[in-house]
Amino acid sequence: MAGDDFGPSQLSESQQEALGTFTAVTNQEPSAAIPLLERSQWNVQIAIAKFFDGEAPDPVEEARASLVPLPVPPAISSRQETLMNGFARSPRPSNRARFDATPRIVPQPENQYVYRTPFILTLFLTPFNLLYRLFSGSLRIFTYLFPFLPRMVSGLAGSRAQPSRQRDTTGRRPLNSQDTAARFTREFEEEYGQHELTFFPDGYAQAYDLAKKDLKFLLVVLLSPEHDDTSTFVRSTLLSPEAVNYINDLQNRIILWAGSVQDSEAYQVSNALNCSKFPFAAIVAHTLEDSSTSMSTIARISGLTSPAAFVARLRSAISQHSATLERARASRDEQQATRNLREEQNSAYERSLAQDRQRARQRREEEEARSRAEREEKEKAEAQERAIRHLEQWRRWRAQSIPPEPSASGEGITRVSIRMSSGERVVRKFRAEADMEELYAFVECYNILSGDPASSEASEPQGYKHIYRFRLVSPMPRMVYGLAGGHTIGNKIGRSGNLLVESIDDDEDV
Repeated sequence: MAGDDFGPSQLSESQQEALGTFTAVTNQEPSAAIPLLERSQWNVQIAIAKFFDGEAPDPVEEARASLVPLPVPPAISSRQETLMNGFARSPRPSNRARFDATPRIVPQPENQYVYRTPFILTLFLTPFNLLYRLFSGSLRIFTYLFPFLPRMVSGLAGSRAQPSRQRDTTGRRPLNSQDTAARFTREFEEEYGQHELTFFPDGYAQAYDLAKKDLKFLLVVLLSPEHDDTSTFVRSTLLSPEAVNYINDLQNRIILWAGSVQDSEAYQVSNALNCSKFPFAAIVAHTLEDSSTSMSTIARISGLTSPAAFVARLRSAISQHSATLERARASRDEQQATRNLREEQNSAYERSLAQDRQRARQRREEEEARSRAEREEKEKAEAQERAIRHLEQWRRWRAQSIPPEPSASGEGITRVSIRMSSGERVVRKFRAEADMEELYAFVECYNILSGDPASSEASEPQGYKHIYRFRLVSPMPRMVYGLAGGHTIGNKIGRSGNLLVESIDDDEDV
């Protein structure tokens, strides 16, 4: 079939996929790529090798060209007329390539969990354990004396029996993802020396999540130490200046994760990425065309590849998806900016609301403090007024019970000269057997006693206990005549006395 008469629309699905892969790597036009793919039997890797390394003359094609071409019958139109006098067109294949969904691999290595036998079961199995050790020790002595028997028995058993499952003969201890990545990096540097590549320091699942979260490209490199092309690929292609500079370029947004298939995690990743040949590299990216959460493999590079072809394949795959990821990244940044603005507005509103609540609480507290002060002042004034009324009522009531002044001719009389707080001097006679409280009551009720006795009739105030706010003292020598002790006037003062009325401040104890 001639390449000039064979358009891309007439290709099968596999041929279109091969054409897309070849043009993505070589940047060739389809019209120039189809003849080369035809000569390579639609094998993409052979066609790429011919393109970069040169194409040798094909004896089969030369012999085919020397033959006389047979006439080609004219093509018969296969279009069918419909009831609407139209023609049913064959469906055109979609221009958008379909990518394989890439799963998130979480390794679960074997022999990671250690089972500890219960203590009771250990005691029960102790005799059997001792018998097993004795039997194994005697068997080792027997094999030491006759070393050819184990090899003979194992050879016979190996030829007849097949293992039920493949055992891990590499002797590598299963580790967690982070330790496995550190071990691979250390072994890589020990084998190939210092380099400028930066491997992701954690597992594949963590790199997968980071690429999905930050909308970056995840470059997965899988190596098999037992493969012959691994060393050549690493030294000539992966560590070449072109590949290192392109991978480390921050504008490309590449996360590099690499692993050895001898490890359980890398082996599971190779199965998930449909790896068929080593060394293997794949680019995993977030494909928004499929869904908002899908991660797909957008390019695969298998086998030994030249640095130029390797970088060209990376550049082509990344350039095809960079615009989509940039739009998604811009949309995400816009959403984040909108979210941040909304959070700032909410925060400002909350702060303003808190300030308004603070001011309202302060006003409420001030009003409550003012109301409380006014109420206390009012209660204090009412208490003072009530105390004054009770004091006046008590004075009138007490004045009624003060006996009149005795005559000077009687016996048991004490004459007392009292200088009031107003400066007035009052001289009065008291019975000597009278209590000192009567003298204090006379001083307290002097104003009422000196007034109209008829207007001083009153009853004792309920719930009121009177306290004298003054004391009686003698000037020379100074002596206080208090109410403590319950003495009589005659015992305290004698036949006569000269006393002063001293007021007691509110701060002093009575």
